[in-house]
Amino acid sequence: MEGDGEQLTEQETALYDRQIRVWGADAQRRLSKSHILVHGMKGTVAEFCKNIVLAGVGSVTLVDDRVVSEEALSANFLIPPDENVRGGKTLAEICCDSLKEFNPMVQVSVEKGNISTFGGDFLEKFDVVVLSSCSLEEKKLINQKCRKLSKRIAFYTVDCRDSSGEIFVDLQNYKYSKKKNEETTDCQLEYPSFEEAISVPWTSLPRKVSKLYFAMRVIERFEEVEGRNPGEISIADLPGVLILKRELCQANSFNESHIPDALLERLLKGKREFPSVCAIIGGILGQEVIKAISGKGDPLKNFFFFDAMDGKGLIEDISNPNTKTE
Repeated sequence: MEGDGEQLTEQETALYDRQIRVWGADAQRRLSKSHILVHGMKGTVAEFCKNIVLAGVGSVTLVDDRVVSEEALSANFLIPPDENVRGGKTLAEICCDSLKEFNPMVQVSVEKGNISTFGGDFLEKFDVVVLSSCSLEEKKLINQKCRKLSKRIAFYTVDCRDSSGEIFVDLQNYKYSKKKNEETTDCQLEYPSFEEAISVPWTSLPRKVSKLYFAMRVIERFEEVEGRNPGEISIADLPGVLILKRELCQANSFNESHIPDALLERLLKGKREFPSVCAIIGGILGQEVIKAISGKGDPLKNFFFFDAMDGKGLIEDISNPNTKTE
């Protein structure tokens, strides 16, 4: 995501003319040379992929060896409804075929395998890594692998359950510029890793942190303890989830009322994503990735939450006190 590299071709300049007018030729050039790795083709991720392919990134590599399910069909518009067209392909292969039609100038491909086995040599090919449908351990593992590389990789996780969703961002030590009153200011942000962020004691967080943050951590932890894959738990697991909630609250000396039982019940009951919520969260994620690649505009730090029940989107900076912003 550095500024050096080839200039835009005549074809790219013509195709992305509107975007160049908005964020400039240099930002578009950075986009066109960027490489994005995406895991987990849920509805929210389909929206995100559509947005960045239309924006004109260099390449998108999809990872998802699962087959199409009813839940996937309900929210992922990249999946053709005709079974004959799908022909036994994986989710990644089906979505790859559809995405290629949005912008032939963007290279879209599929990588098969377990994301947790991908090494640094493979991850280093990318500028951005986006994870969905990953376990707690996989999120920690891939984030740490990205951080160990000499090249800075922008790392994101996204999770949408029922009418709610969460985005996590780790840009490591990130420098960018922003314009105000015709003056350009150089800025810097220091991001914690995913593991560092979720390890911040609950009692040290601001009182008004989104309830979704805590509810997502409880569900994430329950999946890990029970050995379930992401999205496998259901309303039948509510009693066990509520027991774990009480245990986590006691361990953190935290008031249980900050994690309403009704919220956990809703997240467990609604296994399918809402297409409208997918569009909102996928749109925000696309916007953030474009900002990270172009180096223009204030990036999100470091969690974003959206709940259609109140229509609010909240940004929460959940970092250790010594993680400073300059």
